[in-house]
Amino acid sequence: MQAIILAGGRGSRLDPYTRILPKPLFPIGDKPIAEILVHQLKRAGFNEIIMCLGYLADFIKLYFQDGSYFGLTIRYSIETEPLGTAGPLRRVEDLEDNFLVINGDELTTLDFRVLYEHHLAMQADMTVAVQMKSISSSFGVLESKDGQITTYTEKPTINYWASMGIYVINKRVLSLIPDNERYDMPELVQQLLSRQVRVVSYESEDLWFDIGTMADLEKAKEMYEQRKFL
Repeated sequence: MQAIILAGGRGSRLDPYTRILPKPLFPIGDKPIAEILVHQLKRAGFNEIIMCLGYLADFIKLYFQDGSYFGLTIRYSIETEPLGTAGPLRRVEDLEDNFLVINGDELTTLDFRVLYEHHLAMQADMTVAVQMKSISSSFGVLESKDGQITTYTEKPTINYWASMGIYVINKRVLSLIPDNERYDMPELVQQLLSRQVRVVSYESEDLWFDIGTMADLEKAKEMYEQRKFL
């Protein structure tokens, strides 16, 4: 099984730290974020990882090399200009029919093999891992029609499904991604939906961190020390 780790971004929300170290190499406990992912993917049965790199790519290549130290194969696809979160997939060669994609700055306890098998069982073109989130309003929320208020809800809590940035994709959809242009996953999902192809969700209640801020990083460290990601 193959997995792609997207690790080409600049991590601008963690500036200035990312000026000298790419975010996937930020330490969580005694390991970088991306190494924790690599170990999790190996345990889930993935035997080849393709890292899509851009910013400070040489640092990541030097750390992981060919993957033999970690017990699997790691190869690299390098972008010279930012291609977004879906654009890099078009450049990857020798992909299997189905493959997992995950952002290189995420930590989760999601079982990647179960997600992959769910995708196959659903015969999906794309599977998106999702998690229920809530947002609370500080204000009263109103609806109106023709100037007449029809409903009023005081400080409601809204529940919604959030994308976890983890996908399983069938390679037949890659032809929809423009070549050598910036293109993001939401654009790909919207295009697939417009074509009425099979896009399914995988609902997860697992621990999940999208490490975008220092607060996220510190919380992830705390969870790692509690052995949540081992």
